[in-house]
Amino acid sequence: MIYETYRNNTKQNDDSKTVANLLSFYFFIGISLTMSQCPELLEILNGVPHGIALLDQNLQIVEVNRFLEALTGYSGEEVRGIPYEYALRTHFQKNSHILQQTLEAGLTSSTEGDILGLNRKKIPIRFTATPILSSGAGLVAMVLVLEDMTDIKETLVGKKEIGPTKGGFLGHSPKMQEVFELLPILAHTDSSVLITGETGTGKDILAEAIHHASQRSKHPFIKVNCGALPESLLESELFGHVRGAFTGAHADKHGMFQLAQGGTIFLTEIGDLPLPLQVKLLTVLDDREFFPLGSQKKVKVDVRLITGTHRDLRKLVGEGGFREDLFFRLNVLRVHMPPLRERDGDIRLLIDHFLQSFAVSLNKNIKKLSPQALQRLTSYRYPGNVRELRNIIEYGVNMCKGEVIELEHLPILVQDHPLSHPPAKPPNSGTALPASRQAGTTPNPPSPATPDLSTITDNFTNWSDIEKQNILGALMRTGGNRSEAAKLLAWGRTTLWRKMKEYNLA
Repeated sequence: MIYETYRNNTKQNDDSKTVANLLSFYFFIGISLTMSQCPELLEILNGVPHGIALLDQNLQIVEVNRFLEALTGYSGEEVRGIPYEYALRTHFQKNSHILQQTLEAGLTSSTEGDILGLNRKKIPIRFTATPILSSGAGLVAMVLVLEDMTDIKETLVGKKEIGPTKGGFLGHSPKMQEVFELLPILAHTDSSVLITGETGTGKDILAEAIHHASQRSKHPFIKVNCGALPESLLESELFGHVRGAFTGAHADKHGMFQLAQGGTIFLTEIGDLPLPLQVKLLTVLDDREFFPLGSQKKVKVDVRLITGTHRDLRKLVGEGGFREDLFFRLNVLRVHMPPLRERDGDIRLLIDHFLQSFAVSLNKNIKKLSPQALQRLTSYRYPGNVRELRNIIEYGVNMCKGEVIELEHLPILVQDHPLSHPPAKPPNSGTALPASRQAGTTPNPPSPATPDLSTITDNFTNWSDIEKQNILGALMRTGGNRSEAAKLLAWGRTTLWRKMKEYNLA
């Protein structure tokens, strides 16, 4: 094969220059840009662990490889023939003089920037533009290589560790140290991992940390929420479809399993996966192949599966809502993310981390929290765990106009929260009632959005009941306005909607 001949005379590396030289070689020997006439070239592009886009003279996309599809969320069918800036969500187009220089001078050019990935996360990227020249015809095309610089950036600033240290996944508590100690074991194997824990504890961050510490780190990490889509759309999202498979399927589309080829796919909220798709997922785990929706041709995949859930899968198995054989296939390695209320000493660490992070990103000169605000935050129970704490600090940084975040800058739900939690009353303890009860009087009722935890613990037996009561209180306080209720709870609208659906409140 031509490719093998070329590789024997080229250094074996994956940097942008080698990729561009390889493509230039193909075009120098007269291979057409039409991928249907050169399937071997597309196969090579899909094997390169960088995003690659082939552009014509008008900077319109001719072809993209699988890695770039995973990075942007757009399939090759969707982006062929459109200007590159419509498909790549990046500020690179502001540096269009780089591409212009390549077009006019026929020279390779490079710059660094970032791209907004599939999960709306900024990824540092090195963009390398290389012209494809042909004797007599001049410039015929251009190769744009997008190289993920995340690992390099972290190494340069001394933050590259096996343990996750960004995005709020910090901790010195004994329970978090147990998680960190498991990381090398989870990273140096391809076995399935099941991550359990309450909402907002960082299951997705742990899954990504496992991926980046593994040998699959050069390939895509794809996250899919199994509870966010109806069954018909979820099957297409996971396994793809062919043209004509259903109404509106105007072109073939790769599923997330195909986009994650060579890498890791993380299925969060796996407990919400419909039973018919559980059967198909079990087949993928056993055979490493599947049929896209509407196709009669099997697709082989090599991906590692990590799943996450806040639900009790064993209980779901007993209720008939989850297949027992699938549970055993997923539960090969298991790690539990502790709730924030059980992470002794980590709240203050996370507060300082988020405060510094948001002060920089929002260009605020905020230096600390007032003693009253800090006391309230350290006594709060955080039903939404680390995610809720992060949202509270972001809210406070936005509201604060000075250098110190005061209690008034925190969400109403936190302001109204009691400073301390009385210990649970043991049965038949004979403890005297408060004076107000002894006198037959009724104390002032707590705010609807912030029920008194001392009474909640008497009426409810688990944290889900408390969280449900908080949601009802917030909705009562805002007259049913979900946007305002979400602000009171320091959640996003989608989080509130999902929890209302979970507790049958929607």
